[in-house]
Amino acid sequence: MDQQKYEKLLNIKTQGAQKEFYRSIHYHRYEPTSYHVFETLFQEFNIYENDNLIDFGCGKGRLNFYANHFFNVNAKGIEMNSFYIDECNHNKKSYFEKHNNKESKIEFFNTHAEKYKVEKDDNIFYFFNPFSVQIFSKVLKNILKSYEKFPRKITLLLYYPSDDYIYYLENDSPFTLDKEVCIYPEYKKNHREKVSIYTFG
Repeated sequence: MDQQKYEKLLNIKTQGAQKEFYRSIHYHRYEPTSYHVFETLFQEFNIYENDNLIDFGCGKGRLNFYANHFFNVNAKGIEMNSFYIDECNHNKKSYFEKHNNKESKIEFFNTHAEKYKVEKDDNIFYFFNPFSVQIFSKVLKNILKSYEKFPRKITLLLYYPSDDYIYYLENDSPFTLDKEVCIYPEYKKNHREKVSIYTFG
């Protein structure tokens, strides 16, 4: 299914290039993950109704709506840019006009990722290189603090993973690589076209 058909199905608008930039070397520009990546990922990674999926740097909320629609999961989006939070909430209203039984399962938070308070049921965390490894390390420390209070299996989904993220995970964290989901045909030309899945607990 192509992008337009997914957008029509979900009754949302998440396409288009970023029109404004955050003036910091630590926060990267918005770029939505392709629906093709979601299709490939969730064919090989099982996600369930009782999971809590957190998208750091959620942009306009594409992953939140996709995962909620197809798997009925609880989906939270963390986004520091108030413009995109407005877009998320507009999409949320449109989504619920068509899927009105799922409203309690999608939330958006207008805050910096490292300031988000990880809750006891949050267990799957998605990253599409939204910020520098310095911010990434702070986010992971928050996740691990939550784990200390409420032990559970934690899963990190890293699409198009940066070398900095991988180095940090391999050398400075308790997470281990569980699986790599390659995105074909793109992976044949670019070996970063994959989702690296790390787990702990």
